[in-house]
Amino acid sequence: MNKQREKPIGFNAYASDYAELIRDPIRQKFAASNQFFYERKLQIIRGFYQGRNLDTHKLDWIDVGCGQGDLLRLGRQYFKSAAGCDPSEGMLESCSDLNVRPQPSMVSLPFDSESFDLVTVVCVYHHLPLDQRSVFTREVFRLLKPGGIFCNVEHNPLNPITRLIVSRTPVDADAQLLRAAESCKLVRAAGGTVLKTQYFLLFPQFLHKYAGVVEDWLSFVPLAGQYAVFAQR
Repeated sequence: MNKQREKPIGFNAYASDYAELIRDPIRQKFAASNQFFYERKLQIIRGFYQGRNLDTHKLDWIDVGCGQGDLLRLGRQYFKSAAGCDPSEGMLESCSDLNVRPQPSMVSLPFDSESFDLVTVVCVYHHLPLDQRSVFTREVFRLLKPGGIFCNVEHNPLNPITRLIVSRTPVDADAQLLRAAESCKLVRAAGGTVLKTQYFLLFPQFLHKYAGVVEDWLSFVPLAGQYAVFAQR
C-alpha cells in the first residue's frame, strides 16, 4: 500500500476520538480548550492582512488539510468565501456545515488552479513524508491566484515543550517537524516570495490576555510553540 493512502486511513481511525487523542496535560494547562489555539491562528492570519490594510471580506479562502473544520468554522465570517479539503473522509464527516471536499491523496488538491486568494495549511507538513513536501507545496501554489497568499502554520521544533507534546500525541506518531527556515525553503522552491515569519503561542491563555502585546513584540524570536510563514505567489 502506498504512503498516500496510509494517512487517510490512519486519520479515519482517529476521527471519532480526535479531541481525546490530542489531549495532553501540558496542553490543557496552556489553554482551557482547543478553541484558544484556533483563535490565535485566526488572529495571526487576520493580523497579517490588517497590517497591510487589506480587507479579508473580499478574499476567497481555502484551508488545506482542514480536518474537522474548526478553523474554517471560526474564520469563515471574515472572508468572501471559505472552503476546505482533507484526505480523511472520516475527519470531514464533522464538516457537514462547511464547503469541503475530500482530497484524492495527501498531495493532490480537488480545486481548480488560481481559485483562491488565501491558502492556509495548518500542521499538515509534519505528517508529510520528506520526499512529498515539495510536490505538495507546488500543488498549494497552483490553487493561488496571482498575488495570492500562502500561510503555513507549523509546530516550532526549537521549542522543547512543543517537541515533548508532539512526541506523546498518538496522531503525531509519524511527525517529522520542520523549522521555519525549512518552510521558507519549500516556498521559494515553489516560486513563492516569503513575506513574513511569525512565532506565536508563547504565553498560555490566562497570561495572553495581559501579555499578548509582548508576544507580538517577540514574534520574530523562535521561542514560541508554533510559527506562521506567509508567502506570496
